[in-house]
Amino acid sequence: MEQRITLHIVDSDSRSRAEQARTAFALGHHAEVYADLAEFVSRAPLEGVVLLHERAFERPLDELFEWHKEQGIWAPLIVCDEEPPIERVVAAIKNGALDYLHLPLEAGRLARSLAQVTIEAETQGKAQQNLVEARRRISQLSKREREVLELLAFGSSNKLIARELSISPRTVEIHRSNMMTKLGAGHAAEAVRLWLESGLESRIADVGRGERRGLSPYRDFGRMLRKRMPGLADGDPDGGPDEEGSPLAPPGKKLG
Repeated sequence: MEQRITLHIVDSDSRSRAEQARTAFALGHHAEVYADLAEFVSRAPLEGVVLLHERAFERPLDELFEWHKEQGIWAPLIVCDEEPPIERVVAAIKNGALDYLHLPLEAGRLARSLAQVTIEAETQGKAQQNLVEARRRISQLSKREREVLELLAFGSSNKLIARELSISPRTVEIHRSNMMTKLGAGHAAEAVRLWLESGLESRIADVGRGERRGLSPYRDFGRMLRKRMPGLADGDPDGGPDEEGSPLAPPGKKLG
């Protein structure tokens, strides 16, 4: 027999909950049922797979997954509904659902989904933990420290950050040093990795203004980081020579 899994079935409709539970039991799995997400969170299950009927949340899917992360729910999530439009299925998968099933559940389809989910769950759970931890650290930053981090993630040097924020390069160095300490980052690449893992949106208005001054586009800098990490290499994100204040050089030092 395949691994026995606990399915946490969240559905506001009692008949639908019962039907899903019967299907789970027929496959040799265990089922726990909840009338809504609040009841599910109050019981704080530590393992298993969440099978969530989309209507049980009654809000847009992106809010659902944001709420899921904020509550620290690490269990892999499968969303289900009756005849969902393709755009909702795509949105669910993009936001982190490991599958989207149609109701009423078909036993064979559920079995295949659970087999795949158990393979992917560990990787996804680690990614979610990284996201929550990154957001926790970033939440400790002041407004100015976060701006410095965001501009650093766009590939700007201390001089460019100073120009963008209308402050002196020395003030940038102070904010950057405080930012690194609060994040617990040993070097700038680690700080930017935390920013990328957080999935947060930039709060800086008119970033395009900075790009015209020489900032690297976010996606290009992200690709550069993926190539360089976990170590560092010579060269700045724009392909030019390194200089003091390069985003990958510690304040006051040059990359050698």
